[in-house]
Amino acid sequence: MKSRTRLLALIATILMLFITFGNHSTRVEAANDSDVLKVGMEANYPPYNWTQTTDANGAVPIDGTHAYANGYDVQIAKIIGKKLHRKVVVEKTEWDGLLPSLTSGKIDLIIAGMSPTAERRKAINFSVPYRKGTFVIILNKTNKYVTAKSLSDFKGAKLTAQQGTLHYGLIKQLKGAKREPAMRDFSAMRQSLISGTIDGYVAEDIEYESYKGVNPNIVAINLNKMPGFKVPYSDSVTSIGVKKGNTKLLNEVNAILKTIPEKKRQQLMITAVKQQPKTESTDKKTGKKQSWLVTTWNQYGNMILSGIGMTLLIALVGTIAGFIIGLLVGIVRTIPTPTTTGKKIGLKIVNWLLSVYVEVFRGTPMMVQAAVIYYGIAQFWHLNLNRTLAALIIVSINTGAYLAEVIRGGIISTPEGQFEAASALGMTHNQRMWHIILPQAIRNSLPSITNEFIVNIKDTSVLSIISVSELFFVGTTIASQTFQFFPTYLTISAIYLVLTFTITRIFNLIERKLDGNRNYNLMANQIQVGNPKNSEGNN
Repeated sequence: MKSRTRLLALIATILMLFITFGNHSTRVEAANDSDVLKVGMEANYPPYNWTQTTDANGAVPIDGTHAYANGYDVQIAKIIGKKLHRKVVVEKTEWDGLLPSLTSGKIDLIIAGMSPTAERRKAINFSVPYRKGTFVIILNKTNKYVTAKSLSDFKGAKLTAQQGTLHYGLIKQLKGAKREPAMRDFSAMRQSLISGTIDGYVAEDIEYESYKGVNPNIVAINLNKMPGFKVPYSDSVTSIGVKKGNTKLLNEVNAILKTIPEKKRQQLMITAVKQQPKTESTDKKTGKKQSWLVTTWNQYGNMILSGIGMTLLIALVGTIAGFIIGLLVGIVRTIPTPTTTGKKIGLKIVNWLLSVYVEVFRGTPMMVQAAVIYYGIAQFWHLNLNRTLAALIIVSINTGAYLAEVIRGGIISTPEGQFEAASALGMTHNQRMWHIILPQAIRNSLPSITNEFIVNIKDTSVLSIISVSELFFVGTTIASQTFQFFPTYLTISAIYLVLTFTITRIFNLIERKLDGNRNYNLMANQIQVGNPKNSEGNN
């Protein structure tokens, strides 16, 4: 009875957590009212946009976090928000998630240095341009291609660009250049350039100005000045993305952009370049140089702790909820075949549906599931889930599919004689499962449950596709701000290792506790077990 009460209490706790995040989701959806302007951007592409820990220099809050966003795009957004009498809130979103966020109604505008290419115009509308850029190839000063004067001079060069951008397509114009796989963001490209795995990458001139401020050992070769280089005007400018059908907002944004003088736009960009985050390597009080770890912790310690907390929350709730789902599915899939035709058909249908659920969620990547659930629900059912709630649901359902098979295996591996003995005592199927079979099945499945918990801690990193601010997402942000890629990711790896190691030891203790005392004698009677001294005296 106690075990049943504990399980019910556990289920109630999980439901309360989901209800709590569900209420938060309602509040976020309410933010779509006319007093809030939700702007989507990476907040990871200085000087256009970046993440910082305070609201200094006119930064605006990032929804769902304690961090703030700033940069050229943010300042443009603030001008628009002020004219529309709406408070600007940034939705920090991966580049690949910007378009689905807009089309699903999760954001009002995309202001992220995006070019209005022909392909993108098929999905969304664009405002008039708010900046025109020049295309360059960024190289290390020591690279042999720094003397290139024509497009053909890059023959053999290993070049790349950001995934999903027109920059990647421009490499085709460089005859003989080796087009390496596109990279996720500028942080990855900068790290690859430093490590020498690529010769250079294609970007806008402002990326060079931004990067040069922290890495003086780079140069930029202007592609626009090279004979034969062609790029459509619409691909060389940046515009604001607006959802198709929202003509009113598009007209309002266009009207506001036309009121911003070119001189002011240039000044905003100059200011953004100066204000972009830089890692302070010296103590302001003593003037002594600090280690990278101390400096980073002083600047981003709260952000890291928040990322750790989010990772543990998602992994813990997802594993517990997934265990409950897996337990229920495992029990249903091991129900004996009923004798009546109606119940037999009904059980077959239920088992088929559960089999489909298990196969689908075990056979597809969690990253794909996250994108489909988070953006798909909003786009097709107009239900704007909070990203944290969506993450909990995704991890729980995914974990449940794996643990369903683990629990089912634990149940069917129980010796048949125990079923028969329980039946001989007059127990019903439910009584046999609850009191005899499940305690053993769960105990035998505990190592697999532990493993799933550890996997969930690591796999929360794929939730960056829906911009959940877990540990890896935070690490990526810090690396892009400090340009210290290797030490940042090494530190994040160490944190993951500490978390998984600690969880493993905790579950090992639980397993030993459940095993009980191994120091017993199967052949001893109760008097002998209770009083060893007396047993010696009786011999």
